[in-house]
Amino acid sequence: MKRTLLKTIALGSLLTCSAAAMAAQSDYKLMVIEDSVTAAPEFEQPFNSCALNVESKNYTEAEAICTQAIALLKESRGPRLKVRELTSFALSNRGVARMMAKKDTAGLSDLYEAYQISKNSLVSHNLTRAKEDLSL
Repeated sequence: MKRTLLKTIALGSLLTCSAAAMAAQSDYKLMVIEDSVTAAPEFEQPFNSCALNVESKNYTEAEAICTQAIALLKESRGPRLKVRELTSFALSNRGVARMMAKKDTAGLSDLYEAYQISKNSLVSHNLTRAKEDLSL
């Protein structure tokens, strides 16, 4: 069986922050590239750096890095299905960064777009969470 390309992490489990402290803030899920053998290295760095910056509360930097990943994916000539899924995950990650930065409209827009591309359970979870946060 193939190794999983993306791994789900809770915001509190990425680095050294306490999971309990982060759980009180949010339970959004971020996607990171786990296996660079199955994904191009130029995608791995932006994905993982975005998650790191969300974890570190550097939301502006996280947004910029996720935007970079999305741009790289738009130019990618990789397998179409994989590119669509990675684009969805990058949009979801950027949506989380924007929601945490209180850029609710932009964050919700990213999450809806991510869901339209791939109705993945992780993306769906983040969209549902954002709607709950905004009482929609």
